[in-house]
Amino acid sequence: MSRAAYLARLERERLLTQERRGQARAEAQAVDEGVTETVALSTARGSAFETPQVGPGKRGKPYRRQAGLEWLTGKGRLTAAQRAAGERYGACYRRARGDVSIPSTLDVRPGDSEGGGVPLNEVLATAEANAQAGLRLAAYRRRLRHHAALVAACDRICGEELTPREATKAEREAYQLEAILAVALDMLAAEDRR
Repeated sequence: MSRAAYLARLERERLLTQERRGQARAEAQAVDEGVTETVALSTARGSAFETPQVGPGKRGKPYRRQAGLEWLTGKGRLTAAQRAAGERYGACYRRARGDVSIPSTLDVRPGDSEGGGVPLNEVLATAEANAQAGLRLAAYRRRLRHHAALVAACDRICGEELTPREATKAEREAYQLEAILAVALDMLAAEDRR
């Protein structure tokens, strides 16, 4: 290969590398703009996000959606006892509602899971835990005197992990929901202290 052909090949490789880097930068910018737009739209709908901390030349952590209790605590609107009571309620709500589902019985294998299926004892343990969560949720709702507004506030904020704005779609109702939730969580926390 002649020197001129070698230099031409090196130049071509340099230009291709430069083009690939430009395409990668353009793609990264498009993704960044898409994420920013999605976060802005979700924020306008009431979602709360933990925003990434980005230093010069550094890539930040990804955006992380904040659950309702986390957001309210971060704003100083809930005490530690209220948040703990809300987290217990939320865990029972999600478990009782079936967010922790029981595997299909078509895949159950008696004994252990060496056959590729789910052991029967795991299926039974999951079903038992779901049933116990349902009983605990019913007890929490009795503590709230089955008051519709108190139960709904706990269900939406603690159980479904929505921010007050996401749950109501209007600022005024969001403040009312926060107040109702605070009363409900005080009632739940007071029972836990006894």
